[in-house]
Amino acid sequence: MTLRRLWAVARKEALQLRRDTRSLALAFALPALLLLLFGYAITLDVRNLDLAVLDQSRSAASRRLVESFVASGYFRVTAWLPRSVDAGAAIAGGEAQVVLTIPPGFERDLTSGSPAPIQLLLDGSDANTATIAQNYAEVIAARFAPEQRPGTGLPVQAQTRVWYNENLESRNTIVPGLIAVIMSIIAAMLTALTIAREWERGTMEQLAATPVRRTEVVFGKLLPYVAIGIIDVIGAVIAGRLVFGVPLRGSLVLLAVLTLCFLIAALSWGMFVSAALKSQLLATQVAMLTTYLPALLLSGFIFSIAAMPLVLRLVTLIVPARYYVVITRGIFLKDVGLTVLWPEALALVAFAAGALGLALRSFKKQLA
Repeated sequence: MTLRRLWAVARKEALQLRRDTRSLALAFALPALLLLLFGYAITLDVRNLDLAVLDQSRSAASRRLVESFVASGYFRVTAWLPRSVDAGAAIAGGEAQVVLTIPPGFERDLTSGSPAPIQLLLDGSDANTATIAQNYAEVIAARFAPEQRPGTGLPVQAQTRVWYNENLESRNTIVPGLIAVIMSIIAAMLTALTIAREWERGTMEQLAATPVRRTEVVFGKLLPYVAIGIIDVIGAVIAGRLVFGVPLRGSLVLLAVLTLCFLIAALSWGMFVSAALKSQLLATQVAMLTTYLPALLLSGFIFSIAAMPLVLRLVTLIVPARYYVVITRGIFLKDVGLTVLWPEALALVAFAAGALGLALRSFKKQLA
C-alpha cells in the first residue's frame, strides 16, 4: 500500500462526494437536525402532571395538602371535581393524569394522630408516567404528615444527594447517548453508498483497470468519511455543551480517540454492506436495519439493558453503540478515564478491527 495511491483514491472520493449534494446534506445537515429534534423532543422528565382534586374534607389541612402537591413542581391542578363519579371520567377524557381524593374526615384524623388516608387514581395507559407520579405522591404525602403534627417525624429520614446529574435533567443523559445513535446511522449510511455506487454507475471497470490495491481502495474511500464523522461529532459536542447545557467534565483527548474507533467501526460496517450487496438502495436499507434500530433500542440510550430479557441482553453485546453510549456518558458526566472505560474501549477496538476486516474481505476488484 502506497500513500500516493491511497491519497488519490481519497481525493477521488472527496471530489465525488462534493458533487453529490444529497450525500453532503446527509453528512452535515441531517446530524444537526436529528440532534436538535431528538434533543428537544425526547425527554424523560415528568413535570406538571395534570391533577384533578376531589376534596371532600374542604378543610385547611386538605388545602395545604393540595398546595404541597402543586409546590413540588410535579403537579398542577387542572380540575376540582364535585363528585367521586367524575374521577373516572376525568382520567378517561384526558382531563387529568392523576386524581387526588381527600376523604371527609381528613383534618380530624390528621390532628388526632390517627391514620389519615388519601386516594390517588393514576392513568395507567402510560405506565412509566404513572409509576413516577405514584413515587412523587408517596414522597409528598409522607413528608406532609410530620409537618402537620408537631413533634412527630418519619422513622427514617433519608438525606439524598444526586451525583453527576444533580438536577436530574434527562437531557444530560440523552444528548451524549444521542451522539452515538446519530453517528451510527450517518456513518453506516454514508459508506453504504460508496462501493455500491461504483457498481451501479459502471465506474468499477475503470477502478479495476488501475493498479490500485484492495486495501488502498478501502482505506482511501474511508478517509473522507472519517473526516466528516469527526466534524459531525465536534459539532454535536459543541451543540450539546452550548445549546443543551450538558456538562463536559472528562478528557477531550480520550473522547476523540474512542470516537475515532467508533467511527471506523460504523463506517467500515457500511462499506462491508456496500461491497457485499452492490446495490445502493439495498445497502442503505440493510445499513439502516443493522445500525439505526439496534443503536436506538439496544444500546441503553433510552431503555435500560439490565431490564431486558436475557436473549436481548446477549444481542446487545454485538451492538457497538452500546459501548459508545457508556463512554460518552462516562466522559461527559462522570469524568472517568480508561481505568473505568477500558472494557468499552477494548470492545470498540475489536469492532473497528472486525468491521474493517470484513470490508477488506468483501471488496474485490474482479468484475465477475
